[in-house]
Amino acid sequence: MSGQSTTRTVPGSGGSGTARSGRTGQVLSNVAVALGLVLFLGGFAWGAVVYRPYTVPTTSMAPTIDAGERVLAERVDGAEVRRGDVVVFRDATWSNAPMVKRVVAVGGDTVSCCEDGKLTVNGKEIDEPYLPDDPIARSSVFPEVTVPKGRLFLLGDERSGSVDSTAHLTDAASGTVARDAVQARVDAVVWPMDGMLAKPAGFQALGPLSTPGPLPGVLAAVVGGAVLVLAGAAYGPLAKRAAAS
Repeated sequence: MSGQSTTRTVPGSGGSGTARSGRTGQVLSNVAVALGLVLFLGGFAWGAVVYRPYTVPTTSMAPTIDAGERVLAERVDGAEVRRGDVVVFRDATWSNAPMVKRVVAVGGDTVSCCEDGKLTVNGKEIDEPYLPDDPIARSSVFPEVTVPKGRLFLLGDERSGSVDSTAHLTDAASGTVARDAVQARVDAVVWPMDGMLAKPAGFQALGPLSTPGPLPGVLAAVVGGAVLVLAGAAYGPLAKRAAAS
């Protein structure tokens, strides 16, 4: 018997370590779920405050926005609008419903079309890669217009079929729309998921362009929150399975 050795263990030593680990994991799981819910719901609330959804009913903005597509437009003041922006506005002399067009000139600008097939603003030809490839759809010939202060000149991207400023040139305001008629600025096409609108770089030589809205941040908050909620909720079943094995 003297040649045998006896190994003693401390009762409960392994169990207490496992229990502490389990409690820590559960706390982290709860924190992840709580933080995820804050981000997820906060992202939706943020988006609801900043953005408005619209459905574009016609092809006047094709191919940028086709008929029936759903867009998200950032709520902005008319004073924030810049050349190249795609805006949602309402003007009683145009229509009783909101309309979506592109701002090509602002107060004080002179605008005409077309020299060498291009729109001209303040004597500069504007490169517009977002227009249709079809030359007929791109054409909308009109004489030079001087935009009054506080007003905007708007065109559809499908120029030949768009009822825009060129259809109202004989109006008292020469087809222009007041800045305060603007309700929102379109940031992205969300159905189908075409994403953020391309930057209208052709207008950059005339002045600063608008800064895109916070839509990427809103989406990151919603997606990140959903991931945290799912990860935190999955901890319990995974921990139990690991303990059982």
